[in-house]
Amino acid sequence: MYSKDGENYFIVDAHVALWDARPENIKNVQGQQFIDCFYDYHRNLSPESEVWSMEDYAYQGGERLMKDLFTDGYVDHAIFQPAHLGEFYHRGFGQTEEASALAAKHPDKLTYNHNFDPRNGEAGLDELRADAERFGLRGAKLYTAEWHGESRGWKLDDPMAYRYFELCRELGITNIHIHKGPTIRPLDRDAFDVADVDHVATDFTDLNFVVEHVGLPRLEDFCWIATQEPNVHGGLAVAMPFIHTRPRYFAQIIGELLYWIGEDRIQFSSDYALWTPRWLIEKFVDFQIPADMTEYAPITADQKKKILGLNAAKMYDIEVPAELRLPEADETQTGPRQPEAADLASV
Repeated sequence: MYSKDGENYFIVDAHVALWDARPENIKNVQGQQFIDCFYDYHRNLSPESEVWSMEDYAYQGGERLMKDLFTDGYVDHAIFQPAHLGEFYHRGFGQTEEASALAAKHPDKLTYNHNFDPRNGEAGLDELRADAERFGLRGAKLYTAEWHGESRGWKLDDPMAYRYFELCRELGITNIHIHKGPTIRPLDRDAFDVADVDHVATDFTDLNFVVEHVGLPRLEDFCWIATQEPNVHGGLAVAMPFIHTRPRYFAQIIGELLYWIGEDRIQFSSDYALWTPRWLIEKFVDFQIPADMTEYAPITADQKKKILGLNAAKMYDIEVPAELRLPEADETQTGPRQPEAADLASV
C-alpha cells in the first residue's frame, strides 16, 4: 500500500517478469540484440538513481524481485506476464520455473500467467491444457511478434489462434494480455500492430483483452478500437516511465486514455524489471495534467486508485481491504467520454 496526503492506494503491478539474459542463456545474436534493446529503454527512460548495471539487469532472481516490488516498491500484488522467446534463449527468456514457484510460495502476493503460441498447433493446445491445470491459470501473455522457425509473427485473428481462444474460454483463462507496443530489436514492428485486437474482442466478448503498452506508438488506433469494445483494456507498461522523461507526452497518453476508455479499464504496471515500481508510483500519485493542456480534465485521486490497483484486482478477484475499496463502477461504457464528467468528479 502507498499513502500520500491522506489517501491510501492499493497497488497491483499488473505486468512483471523474471527473465534470464545472462550470456550462458543467450542462443544467438538476436538474443543479445533483444536484451540490449531492453536495457536501452531502461537506461534512457529511468532517473539516473534508478539505472542498474547490465549485469544486474540481465538477471534479477526472485529474492530481488520480492524486495523491489513488496519491500521497497509499495506493491500489494503483482502479476507475472512472461515472454518465452525460445528462438533467442536456450531456456527461454521469461523464467517459468522460478516465477511460477515464487507465485506458488506467495499466492497472496503473486499471480502467475503463462504464454502460448498458436503456431505450435495441436500439440500446443495439449500443452495449454496441461499448463492451465499445473498453474491454475486465469490469464495468458501473448507475444505476436515472437519468432517461430521461419515465421516472424502471427495475428490474433488467425484461424488457429481462434482454436486457442476457444480453449481459453473452456479452461477459464479469461484475461488475455497482449504485447502491442514498441518494437524490440530484432522483432518486427508491424507484428505488434493493434488492428487484430478489434476482430477478436468482437468475437470473444466473454474474454478480457488487455493491450499492454496501450498500443504505443499506435495510441490513437488503440483508443478508437478500445472505446467501442468494452472488453478491451489498456496496460500502462512502457507508458509509465515517460512520466519522468516526457511528462507532457505522458499527460497526453493518460489524458487520451481517460477520455476514450475511462478510468475503469486502465491498469498500472512497472514492467519490472525494465523499471521498478517505487518511483513510478510516487510520480503518478503526484502527477497532474498541466494546466495549459485544457483539452484534458484533471485526474482525481479515485481515478488514480483504480488505475494503480483496483481495476486489476477486480479482474483477477484479488482481495482488497474494505477500507481501500471504492464503490463499484457502472457497466463499462463505450464511446468517447465527456471531459466535463471528469471535471465534475473532481469537485
